[in-house]
Amino acid sequence: MRIHSFIVCLVTVIAFGGDAAAAAQTNISGSTMGTTYSVMLAALPVGIDQDRLHGELDEILDRVDAQMSTYRDDSEVSRFNASSSTAWFPVSAATREVVAEARHVGLLSHGAFDLTVVPLVELWGIGRRIAPTPLPSDEAIRRAAVPVGFSKVETRKGSPAIRKQRSDMRIDLSAIAKGFAVDRLATHLESRGIEDYLVEIGGELRVGGTSPAGGAWRVAIERPSGEPLTAQTVVALTSGAVATSGDYRAYFEHGGRRYSHIIDPRTGRPVAHELVSVTVVDRSAMRADAYATALLVLGPRAGLVLAAQQGLAALFVSRERDGFIQVSTPQFEQHVIH
Repeated sequence: MRIHSFIVCLVTVIAFGGDAAAAAQTNISGSTMGTTYSVMLAALPVGIDQDRLHGELDEILDRVDAQMSTYRDDSEVSRFNASSSTAWFPVSAATREVVAEARHVGLLSHGAFDLTVVPLVELWGIGRRIAPTPLPSDEAIRRAAVPVGFSKVETRKGSPAIRKQRSDMRIDLSAIAKGFAVDRLATHLESRGIEDYLVEIGGELRVGGTSPAGGAWRVAIERPSGEPLTAQTVVALTSGAVATSGDYRAYFEHGGRRYSHIIDPRTGRPVAHELVSVTVVDRSAMRADAYATALLVLGPRAGLVLAAQQGLAALFVSRERDGFIQVSTPQFEQHVIH
């Protein structure tokens, strides 16, 4: 699975310091879903072999990729997309769970998050970093939007399955599957008795317990200026997940106008507001992943309303003429290091 470049997730783990902590720390990393992953353990428990654990984590990630990738013809999602049938399509419990959560966030966000947005993404050339020539017309947008609609995909829990209401519908789980995979790795670590960990895939992360230094994990949210390693804010966590979505590194310009690589499924057009990044802290990386995207599409005002309604810990960073302003919910402020 490759993650579309129009979703930029930027978080950095702050160094912990101390030779003793560094000596005890265990790091595992690799490639997955068209990006990279890393696992940091404060210490490897006695009796657990690092190479074997690495293999177990790779196996979990390979399984998620085989279920939800849109770049593998044999994945469950790709086979569902290729099918013209509107009958129930059997899938794994994992794929059904992710599709169900995507529909749920789509419902709560009034369609700002939509797993069926594929035709509009393709129409605007999202991910190619060049402007489509000419820009899509109103009629082209209208035609592309016909099969789009999160509610047109159904899920069944008993015998896991999903169903499309139109034969030409396709789904893409790129904006939620990374978070799901992070949760799966974290759950596996806990099942092996590992309590102090950090799991990260392409910038989405989840932590448990304490850092190698013995305190909370400290996570820096990158300032959306394009300057690397500049922190907008820093949060401290002993449990939970962090996901950031932004558009400031992924856009194209046409006719003197800047077009975001974030598509609003409700209009069929790139978002046109001043919000440039949203960070969500949640117990679940899957939820944080999806909500960060949904809030970014909604914009600074409607996004804040939804965050308040759902009790989300969210940080909104908007562009102003002379810099950036940030607004956060009370739940997010509880995690901030001042």
